[in-house]
Order: sequence, then C-alpha cells, then structure tokens
Amino acid sequence: RMWRSWSGVVTRFLGKHLERITSVGPRPVGSRENEVLTVNFLLEQIEHIKAISALGPNSVTVDVQRPTGSYKIPGGFTSYCKVSNIAVRLEPKAGAQHLMLANCHFDTVANSPGASDDAVSCAVMLEVLHSLANLSTPLRHGVVFLFNGAEETLLQASHGFITQHPWAKQVRAFINLEAVGVGGKELVFQTGPENPWLIQAYNHAAKHPFASVVGQEIFQRRWIPSDTDFRIYRDFGNIPGIDLAFIENGFIYHTKYDTPDRILTDSIQRAGDNILAVLKHLVMSKELADSSEYVHGNMVFFDLLGMVMVAYPAHVGTIINYMTAIATFLYLFKKCFYPRNVGRYVKELACAMVTVILSWLVTLLTVVFIAFVGSSMPLLTPLTLCVCLFLLQGVHHLEVGELYFDVSLLLWCGALVYFTANGLCSAYVPMLMVAFPLATKLLLAREFKLRGASVKYSVLYQLGLALPYVHFMFLIWLVFEVFTPTLGRSNAYPPDVFLATLVTLTILFFSSYFVHFIYLARSTKWLLAGLGTVFTVFLLLVSCGMFFPYTADPSGPRPKQVFIQHTTRIFHGLDGKVESRDSGLWLNSFDYTGMQHITPIIPEINDTIKTNCQEDRPFCGYPWFRSDKNNWYLPAPEVFPKSPVEFQLLSKEETKWGTVKMTFEVKGPSHMSLYLMPHRGASLSSWWFGDSTPQFYLAREYFIFYTHGLDAPAWNFWFEIQPPREEGPEGMISVAISSHYYFGEDQRTVQLDNMLQRFPKWAFPSFWVSTYHMYRY
Repeated sequence: RMWRSWSGVVTRFLGKHLERITSVGPRPVGSRENEVLTVNFLLEQIEHIKAISALGPNSVTVDVQRPTGSYKIPGGFTSYCKVSNIAVRLEPKAGAQHLMLANCHFDTVANSPGASDDAVSCAVMLEVLHSLANLSTPLRHGVVFLFNGAEETLLQASHGFITQHPWAKQVRAFINLEAVGVGGKELVFQTGPENPWLIQAYNHAAKHPFASVVGQEIFQRRWIPSDTDFRIYRDFGNIPGIDLAFIENGFIYHTKYDTPDRILTDSIQRAGDNILAVLKHLVMSKELADSSEYVHGNMVFFDLLGMVMVAYPAHVGTIINYMTAIATFLYLFKKCFYPRNVGRYVKELACAMVTVILSWLVTLLTVVFIAFVGSSMPLLTPLTLCVCLFLLQGVHHLEVGELYFDVSLLLWCGALVYFTANGLCSAYVPMLMVAFPLATKLLLAREFKLRGASVKYSVLYQLGLALPYVHFMFLIWLVFEVFTPTLGRSNAYPPDVFLATLVTLTILFFSSYFVHFIYLARSTKWLLAGLGTVFTVFLLLVSCGMFFPYTADPSGPRPKQVFIQHTTRIFHGLDGKVESRDSGLWLNSFDYTGMQHITPIIPEINDTIKTNCQEDRPFCGYPWFRSDKNNWYLPAPEVFPKSPVEFQLLSKEETKWGTVKMTFEVKGPSHMSLYLMPHRGASLSSWWFGDSTPQFYLAREYFIFYTHGLDAPAWNFWFEIQPPREEGPEGMISVAISSHYYFGEDQRTVQLDNMLQRFPKWAFPSFWVSTYHMYRY
C-alpha cells in the first residue's frame, strides 16, 4: 500500500513542495526567506502530516532548534553560529530507544535558488515522512527527519544538532541527502566509517542502486574540493552513515540556473523510491539497535549499470585479489618453460614492458605539454586522438600480439597488488581487468593467434572482456561527470592538464588488451595517417580559439562563475584613528582563466588592477577567505549599509599569568568574519571559541567565521595574547572584522547593478556588499 501511494507522489506533491521552497528565491542563512518563509512552509507541511497520521500506530513530534556554539573546521578556521533546525521525530507510540537520522538542508548560497542543492532533498524527505507516518504497522525503531537551515555556512546546523540536541544521543546511523550537481541519479559516494551493514541494507532495499566505492575513496581523500554534513555526523557524532548526492550537470551547481525545471521528474521519483525503501528497511532492522556488533571493516561495493549491486567485505576482496594475482603469476611462470620460450621469454617480456611503459610516458608528456598550451577543456577530443596515435606508434614494433597481452596482464596485476597492499577497496577494478582477460585467454588458448585470427575468436574475445570494460567505461563517465565541472570551479591549477592526463590514462587502460587487433589489418599506415590528420586539424582549431569554454544556452548552460563584492575598507592605527580607507569592486574568479575572457568586454577589469597581498594586514586586507591569486580590485564609491557593523573593545586587562585579555562586542549582519594576526613576538594563548585552544588558519593568522539567524544578540568574545618582550610600533595584534550582506536592501548598490549589467550572458557573477575594518592593539 505504501508503494502504491508513493508512485503518485511526484505529480501530486513533490513538484509542489519543490516549487514552494524555491519560489521565495535564494535562502542564505539569516534571511527572511530562510528563517521565516521556508521554516513556516516546512512546519505547515509537517503539522499536516502529523494531523492525518494521529490515529495510526506511530507518533510525530516536531522541534524547532536554535543551536549556537563554535567548533574547529579542517583547514584551521573556526566556525561560530546561531542558526535554525527543524527536527521531526517519527516513532511508535510506545516510544523508541534507537533512532535513524535523515538529513537535508534548506538554506542556499547567495544568488542561487538551490533547487537541487538541496530543496529537492527536503521535498523528498517531506513525502518519505508522509509515507512512513501513515504506515498501518508500528515502526521497530524511530527516525528523525532533520531539515537543517545552515549547511552552506560550513555545516553549522548539523553540528548544532548532533552536539546539542537531546535526540542526537539516540541516533545510531544516518542518511545524508546532498548535491554536487543538478538532477540525474543520486550516487552513494561514501558510507561508514566501517559498518558494512549499512551498504548491505542499501544493497538489499534500494530499487535503483547507484553506488561506487571508487567515488568514496576519491572523495574521502579530498580530491574533490567539497564537504557535506556526513563529516559532521561521523566526526562529532561518531555515528556511521550513507552519503547520497545528485551528481549530473555540475556546471550550474551554486548558480542561478539551479531551478526546479532542470530536475527531471524521473530523478525525483528514483530518489524517492530509493530513500523510502532504504529508510523503511533500516528502521525495521535489528542492526540499528546495536550497530557496534556489526562493525567489521570496510566493504567493496559497486553497481553494474544501475541494474544490480555487488557488495562484499573488504577482507574477502583481499583474498580474491591475491588469488587472482597468484593465478596470473603462475600463468606467466608456466610460459617461461614452454620449449620455444626457454631462455628468451623473460627477456622478451622485459623488453616489451620497457617499450610499452616508454610509449606511455611519451604519450603522457606530449599530451600534458599540449594541454599547457591549450585554451579550453574541449582540447580533450584531440588529446584522445593524440593518445591513440602515440600509443599505436609506441607498440608498433611489438611483433607478437600475445606478448603484448602478457605485458598488459602483468601491468594490471601490478596495479592490483599495489592497490590491495595499500588497503584500497578500489582494487576490485584492476582485479576485474586481470581476472576476465586471463580467463578469456585460457578459454581461447587454441584460437589465440596474432595473424589470421578468426572472426569467431574476435567476437568471443570481446565478449569475454565485455563486463570489466563496460564497468570501467561507466566509472570513467562517473569521474568525468563529477570532475569536469568541479575543475571548472577551481583556479589552483590548469584543469586541462588534469583532464588531459585522465583522458590519456583512460585510453591507455582501454587499449591495453585491444591494441594487438591493429595487426589484423593489412596495413597500419593508413590508420596512423588518418588519426594524425584528425589530430592535427583539431589541434589547430583549438589553438585558434575555436572552442569557447562557456555558454548561456538555456538547454545546457556552462557559466563562468565570478564573485563580486562592493566593499569599503577602513584601517585604524594604534591610536584608534583612521589611517587609510578605500572602496572598490573586489572580484574573485572561480576558474583558472581568470578575467582573460572578461577583459575584452569590460576593459577596466584587467591585470593592472590585480591585487597584491598586503602582508601587514590580516588576510591581505580583504574581506574573504579565498586566499588565491585571482583577485581584482576596481575603485568604486564608498558603501553605506543601513545596518553597519558595530565593533567595540569592551575591556583590556593584564592577567596574573602575564597575558593580556581583550574582550569585544560585535553587532552586524548575519555573516561576519573575524581575522586575528598577532605581530612578531606575540602569540595567542587562549580564546572564547571552541575548546579555548587557538588554531592557525594560515601560517600567521586566525580566522573565525560567524553566522546567525534572525534577532541574534550582540556577539561577545575574548582572547588572551602573550605580548612580545619588546612591542614594536605596530602593537601586539591586528584585529579585522568583515561583514557580508548576502540579501535584503544592503546587498545591492548602483555601482554593483551597473557592473552586473555589463557582464556577458555566459557569466554568472554572484554579488553582495561587504565591509572590512581593521584595528591595531
């Protein structure tokens, strides 16, 4: 009955929920849209669910939490908040001792409606709550649906719940619903830590499985510059969980294009099917009552084209991997003693391996060089051809196809042993790329001939390799789906180089067991000539700038993301008087191209106004935590927010242990940053935040990020500083406070509006007003 009711949810309710949440526009923390309109809508829907389920065997309890507090974030800075949560507890009327947690967030970044990140997840959670609350049988355990109101502000709301809410102590596991793209399938990209029963529950219950341990190991090594509430629940709550995220079309993530119309009904339907089934399975399971009994290492898990999921314990995978490696070495060892191979096989195998590895290196270096001089990510097409060309040339001198097969087998086996020895669950990939080719080779031993091979052999050979190759192609698509837009938002290094390297390795891996097929052709001359011609044409087109990386096409926008702040900076001396002040439009480019495509359209934004770090000022004297080189500062009139920052030193006193204690009070907008930079010889010994132990963000500075909702009291804090033996003319410490006006009438200025109108349609400038005040003590 539950499933029949769920099947009609998408058209009746989910679309309405999603539209209602996003219709208020962007929902930054502290805005009326986030703290009042969205909260009221969610409470209205929850109260409706509570009313219609009152006669059933389960009860619904609602609590609006306003957590406050501070904590340290990986990377060094400290977060302090006073934000909003809506927690809904569904349990049997007799009560529940153990709880499952489902988490979404309804806040957004500035200037984005956040349909996929994360309104759609909250809409799905509303309907999952509705379906579970209307079950005719009591649940075995309880479930808390947490609609958290501050995820985009460094995961503050989830931290407030798991460390402060009384229900948190009963939570045994969680499911976190997130997005790194807009729509598509929701990927299980991390689970645990350990607790393999969770992925087994997903495997058992999910109607449309989509999971990859490869994604988990990539994400948990922080190769993707992102974070989710998963880390908060894992690190601060010490509870295991499942992290799911929509991954497709990441180019419009955190932009104005993240709208409900871009999320297909099928995406919402499959997400709802999976989440409802998995949650129902978990709240009815025996494992949730005492999950500690089921902790026994990690799991290897992956799905096959979304149709079936494979999951087995990591220690079982280790046994399988080493057995596969042993079988490979026995196969190669046996070949050393064939009558025709005695005394020469090992030498030929070694020479062949050196030739292959050198050809790979030449290919990779050539591609990386071309990527450095390339101009955009579409360079990937000629790069692929370049790889094929050089690879074919590199192996052309291997006259025996079977020998090249053995080289490929040995290289993949080396990767298998290395991955397994280092405890990587992703070792299942090279295991597949060894086991299936080896089995195919042994089954087709009589027909494995280089020249004159039959069509039957070719067909059987490719069928034998179909499963690992199709799965490998699927993984490569997954990596590109996530990494390509993510790298487009990074300015740390040229994304073309990374992606070109990835494409090269992909082609090398794909070609490993198939290159010897070129010897079935009567001549490779025309093949190489054709590839070389196509490559040359594409390289010339790219070098001439024929491929533009951005587009405003409504069917598939790929915008260039830029931050624009209209800011006023005021610097005070030791005497409290203003030493200097200036104002301007401060621009931060998200990607590696900087402003090179913007300058021809807006000439005054050029490298002559690029900023330089002022070392004697906290965070180089600018109001943000993006400490990178892609910043520009265009002079503009001063800003006058209607709600200016009020910063006051309340007291300064010497302690009996020789430090100076300074107490401050701040009143200001919902988003502020505090920067502390002790001068030479001085050091912070303790402060009001977190565990009272100051932690550097950078080598010489401290950073505290502050967020609050509506009607927050003044922010009071203190720190103790150990003064230098001899105080210099700059004093003991520089203290800076920056404010950010992400919404309301203070968000815009005439100068901002004029500049926004000049940006091309293919750019997405996220904008707001900010201030920066620095004081010396």
